[in-house]
Amino acid sequence: MAPPQVFGPHLKGFPIAGAPLTREQIPQQGWQLLRGDLALPLAVLKHSALQHNLHWMRDFCAQRGIELAPHGKTSMSPELWAMQLEADAWGISFATVFQAVVGARHGVPVLLIANQVVQPAELDALALLHAERPALRSLFLVDSVGQVDLIEAWATASGFNGRFEVLLELGIAGQRTGCRTAGEARQIAQRIAASPALQLVGIECYEGTTASCDHAKDRATVQALMDRVDAIAREAIAQGWFTHEEVILSAGGSAIFDLVAERLTPHLGRPVRGVLRSGCYLTHDHQRYQRYLCCVGERLSLRETLKPALEVLACVQSCPEPGLALLSMGRRDVSHDLDLPLPIWRSDAKGDAPRAVPAHWRIDALNDQHAYLRHDPAAPQTEWPQLGETVACGISHPCTTFDKWRWMPVVDDAYRVVDAVTTWF
Repeated sequence: MAPPQVFGPHLKGFPIAGAPLTREQIPQQGWQLLRGDLALPLAVLKHSALQHNLHWMRDFCAQRGIELAPHGKTSMSPELWAMQLEADAWGISFATVFQAVVGARHGVPVLLIANQVVQPAELDALALLHAERPALRSLFLVDSVGQVDLIEAWATASGFNGRFEVLLELGIAGQRTGCRTAGEARQIAQRIAASPALQLVGIECYEGTTASCDHAKDRATVQALMDRVDAIAREAIAQGWFTHEEVILSAGGSAIFDLVAERLTPHLGRPVRGVLRSGCYLTHDHQRYQRYLCCVGERLSLRETLKPALEVLACVQSCPEPGLALLSMGRRDVSHDLDLPLPIWRSDAKGDAPRAVPAHWRIDALNDQHAYLRHDPAAPQTEWPQLGETVACGISHPCTTFDKWRWMPVVDDAYRVVDAVTTWF
């Protein structure tokens, strides 16, 4: 197991003169963000929203008889992975062997590496991980005969005499990894089945990059993809290519996971473990995924889905001209790859409750350490940003906010710090 993390002044947002603290000591400090007890910018997680999202996704999967292996790369936070496992996650998904090693060394029992493993150094690391932890289960993706050849060459050169569990990946033309045709899938599955270094245990695909919020288009795309998964799974059973009696079928980003969930447990004449890999559900966001989840709610006739749990707080540090204020956060603090941050509330940092920002406030640019907050100079001055006040922003795409922080306070609904998590990017 990795050593317990110590929080201290080496972390952005932690009190510069503060003594190092353990996680258990964090709530004892009595920090209140609305009072200005911690320097800004600061990314925070809302405890009530985290708990809502954990329970919502747990129930979603349980009602459909499928498993959840949420993508751990979203947060790279052992504390959050532990929460997900405690909420009945089957395992945690990762994008790289490095990430998977971090997960294993923090107690994750099942690693689903939703990517190809090819490099000898990564195969060495995976083999070592299994030698250290005989009870560990790991799976990774294969999408070409060439990949099988490379793995077998490494196994011969290294003297490896085990067999890695793998999933055959099906891909979509013009999108990411995965074999494109039924003929390729058949050839690769047969090759894996004959390999002394690999075991074929299931089929994997990823639909997330195709999401459009056009219900008919999204459903048609997912149905076509899952039809291919179903067809190759049936052929693999008929040909005896699967190593185990149980077949794993895995899919699911964080946008149209409801559509793939309908197809993860087909009747194949043998046990099927459907595994959803949605990762952004835990913190959700205020923009991109919120729009997608509105569409999920429409398809499922739900009044409530997920709640945004991640906010970035900044200080108004300059008001240099009418209609412009500069906030103390920038590209090094908040995601900007999909949408710019969205101002959501303001507080005068005297402990007063947050109040919604005026509708005319918007952020239209970021530098490394600054956000350009535009507002209507013709509005009443009470609606202008005030020097020194706190402005909280919602984000779009949690993955690229998490990687900018090495810790995040967890706050209650009154913005009192009640916990903290670390990240291991």
